[in-house]
Amino acid sequence: MHFFAGSIPKRGLVFGVVFEAVCLLAGCLFVSTAVSQVNETAPQSSPESVPPQVVFQNPIPSDQMAFLNEFAGRSTRDLSRDKRFKQLMKLVTPKTMYHYGSDMPLSVAIENVLDGTPRPVEIREGRYVMASTRGGLYLNGRGFVWFDMKNGIALGGVYFHPVNGEPTPTLAIFSRQLQQTSLSLSQLPLAFAVDLSNWIRSAQVKIVSPRYFIPENGRKYVLIHDEDYCDHPADAPAPPQDVCQRLNAEAADADLNAADFMAQTHNAANATAWMLSPEQVVWIGIRNQNCGMGPMGMNCRIRLTRQRTRLILVQQPK
Repeated sequence: MHFFAGSIPKRGLVFGVVFEAVCLLAGCLFVSTAVSQVNETAPQSSPESVPPQVVFQNPIPSDQMAFLNEFAGRSTRDLSRDKRFKQLMKLVTPKTMYHYGSDMPLSVAIENVLDGTPRPVEIREGRYVMASTRGGLYLNGRGFVWFDMKNGIALGGVYFHPVNGEPTPTLAIFSRQLQQTSLSLSQLPLAFAVDLSNWIRSAQVKIVSPRYFIPENGRKYVLIHDEDYCDHPADAPAPPQDVCQRLNAEAADADLNAADFMAQTHNAANATAWMLSPEQVVWIGIRNQNCGMGPMGMNCRIRLTRQRTRLILVQQPK
């Protein structure tokens, strides 16, 4: 599945932070910005390879979100202190304990990260709202809340560097409107992917890291990387294979580490664990022995790692 750096079957094109990062790593002599557009000429994958789009439950009435327009260009901190925003967040944030340095309600964790260094509230196309921060003193925490005012949907995100043994840094995306327990990034709205891409760049978030999602049930699940970091727009040069394949390998490893962590901690949102499971350590050794550790073995390591991740996730509680 191609995502940030290339085509999305039947959904369009996102040319943003991932391709930009590959170029920066490789020393490309051009600059790109995150954009979205319909791409009718993009190669199409077979229907069975395209995961279904997520269905958001309980859309938020537009009249409860209209006040967000008042904050366009203003500080996210100002918005986060508005009583109407606090009421809106009750509809967005799952009721669960989250580990952000210590155990606390997820609602408190998102309040804390939104109190960090603020960014201006952005409203795109008159409907997509991104309220975010770009850094904080506590565990380098930062976060965002994203709204689609037309469709009445919302997603929040908390990014920080855990110290509880969890793979780090980590990004957890949440919404009470989600009921799925299995999800990849391309199943979320394309407009969200565009704004997330912009935020990753502006907030200086690590591009590839373990990431999760927390649905209405309050448990935490792996949000799978299904981007292809070697994909690129038709009118741009291909990124160097060694650079983009390294990012693909890092993404596969991040998903595997996140899946192993969740398997050990039974998908608890406030999970704590201090090492990879013994079975995982043994498996990694066998993988590396079979595939080799050099560049020639990277495709093999990516393929086996993704297979292992899928096996672990099939066994997770629903």
